[in-house]
Amino acid sequence: MTATIMLGLYRALTGLAQPLIRQHLASRAKRGKEDPDRLDERLGIPSLERPAGALVWIHAVSVGESLSGLPLIEALHSRRPDLTLLVTCGTRTAAALLAQRLPKAAIHQYAPVDTPQAAEAFMTHWRPDLAIWLEGELWPNTIFAAKASGAKLALLSARMTEASAKGWNRFSHSARALLSQFDLILAQDGDSQARLTALGAHAVGLANLKTLAQPLAHDAAALEALADQIGDRGVVLGASTHAGEDEIIVAAWADLAKPRPLLILAPRHPERGPSLEAMVQDLVIGKTARRSQGQTISALTDVYIADTLGEMGLFYRLARVTIMGGSLLPGIGGHNPLEPARLGSVIISGNQVFNFSKVYADMVATGGLELVTCEAELMKALNLIWHDQTRAKAMAAAARDYCAREAGDLDRLWTSLLPILPTPPQAGNRA
Repeated sequence: MTATIMLGLYRALTGLAQPLIRQHLASRAKRGKEDPDRLDERLGIPSLERPAGALVWIHAVSVGESLSGLPLIEALHSRRPDLTLLVTCGTRTAAALLAQRLPKAAIHQYAPVDTPQAAEAFMTHWRPDLAIWLEGELWPNTIFAAKASGAKLALLSARMTEASAKGWNRFSHSARALLSQFDLILAQDGDSQARLTALGAHAVGLANLKTLAQPLAHDAAALEALADQIGDRGVVLGASTHAGEDEIIVAAWADLAKPRPLLILAPRHPERGPSLEAMVQDLVIGKTARRSQGQTISALTDVYIADTLGEMGLFYRLARVTIMGGSLLPGIGGHNPLEPARLGSVIISGNQVFNFSKVYADMVATGGLELVTCEAELMKALNLIWHDQTRAKAMAAAARDYCAREAGDLDRLWTSLLPILPTPPQAGNRA
């Protein structure tokens, strides 16, 4: 089946689904998956006016993409203050993070669902001069509507996993047609570049936005308060954990000899706070405290549940050892190990890390990270690292050195973007 027929069929089917979309979004809102006050944005109906002048739209799907996109957003804001920056995402957690971290002049909206009606309503209102997708999630109606509106299109830090490439290969003509809409594609790594090229993309180079990031920010007063509460106990952090991983981390921590360090569990989705508290209280003799409830850490607190957003910079700074969530069970693919590495925390991770396979492999090779394959190996690694300070310091130093070597070149990325950025006002920028 040709690309024209396949994409036309997709457009027709998603168009027919439009009447059901609001009902579906309302159902998700009841389950906490959508913001009930901003459902119209998901249908392409804006909640804000479009300012005059040139506008760059940056789309980041979720929390990880939003974090990795912040250095680019900040560079656009500082180097081209004439541009209006519109930043969209698809999840409430990402929206909460962006509300804290975006430049004040930037506009945030939820991304439209990929129906022809929603995509076209969004483009008609916002009229972006440049549309930038971060990492992936290629939605045909939105991409074609953006191109039809006259915008330039860029796909930056593009990630194409082996599984995604196999899926797109079944519709190779459609993939080629879709990827050909982009004026600039920079892949996150060599494997992604090869897979994108095989699908017909003109991926002209590499740019891993995650390596551009600065150390995560933190509230100095909050850090001092937590450090005072913890005292000299030391901290093991379970970072960005998912359901099923916390039990594994608690078991490894409980295997440490007493007096144990404080265990901080920072779930990827803070709404899991109550269920985490119940689980820990079932498994641990001692006390828990939840940050979202304003509870403080006492000498009797065994586990501190950090069920808040945007505070990982605090917890990485406190942690002597970080166990990376998203890596201990199949299907998630791991989270960014550069964040704790930049802040001097020793890193242990499971081996389910396909989202960051090259970074993890490189960090293991340089001695900056311990990779484990099962709960027993996690217990052994945590015991060895916790009780061997010389080894721990060497690992932390190797991880920091790796970050320094791999730091992305923002100027090089900027040079790639220059030809498709809107023309500055003095040269006749379009309104």
